[in-house]
Amino acid sequence: MDSSSTSISPAKLRSDLYSFAYQDESNSPLVISVLASLMDRTMTRNERITGKCNWVLSKDSRIRVFDCHQVPDMTVQSFLERIFRYTRVGPPVYVVAYVYIDRLCQMHPQFRITPSNVHRLLITTIMVASKFIEDMNYRNSYFAKVGGLTTREMNKLEMDFLFLMGFKLHVNVSVFESYCCHLEREVSIGGGYHIERTLRLMCCGEIKAKHREEDGFNNQLGRVIGCGSH
Repeated sequence: MDSSSTSISPAKLRSDLYSFAYQDESNSPLVISVLASLMDRTMTRNERITGKCNWVLSKDSRIRVFDCHQVPDMTVQSFLERIFRYTRVGPPVYVVAYVYIDRLCQMHPQFRITPSNVHRLLITTIMVASKFIEDMNYRNSYFAKVGGLTTREMNKLEMDFLFLMGFKLHVNVSVFESYCCHLEREVSIGGGYHIERTLRLMCCGEIKAKHREEDGFNNQLGRVIGCGSH
């Protein structure tokens, strides 16, 4: 992690997530530094994989909706701090935004987080997460200004994201807690690859469990139909 996050401990992160104090205008939630570190490591790893495998950009335009022609001259850390400075969304919003990003990567394996899409991806997921868990929210037009976009662009990104996610935005308490624990683990071990791999395995477990439920239902339905056909 960078120097701004070296003093973060799992206990401090946990306390910050659930009882962040807004009185000090100069402070930003600790989760911002953790999330920025994760995004930076993910982009570095994707670039390394691309170089080794000669990976070609997908022709599926749906997963390239976050790409911008010119990469913003702003680090992920600075961009997240800007979002917090002007929106003051709570720390849990960033956790849920990360859940959404991880789900998106699982649902669309060809999608890769890169310097050309990370900023638009973050402003979109944070805005949607804010709407999902907070009682009061800014308009899309305001988030657009914070993210350096037009209102039309922000609206389109939100709609494209919702369809890419299949409108599966619910995050229950147990899933939220699991991601908080993995963020704490990221702080304690300082290894972005390890947390990403763990999150991927966790999501795969959720998908497999869902498939088992569907298979069980289909088998039961097949038996009912089979009984009815005799």
